[in-house]
Amino acid sequence: MTPPLPLPWMAAACALVVALGAAFGERRRRLRRDPDRVGWVDWPAVQLFALMAAILLAGIGLHA
Repeated sequence: MTPPLPLPWMAAACALVVALGAAFGERRRRLRRDPDRVGWVDWPAVQLFALMAAILLAGIGLHA
């Protein structure tokens, strides 16, 4: 039996870091002084896709 590759786990960790960054960005957007300023990044969507990628990569890491 071969040992599992660490690549999916490292990629899952990177996706979690992106999700945490997106959560921080959403928090900053929500608490800004001028609520009428328009941002160009959809932070909830970034967080959603990063969490989905982390779950998918962790599943690949478990079955590798």
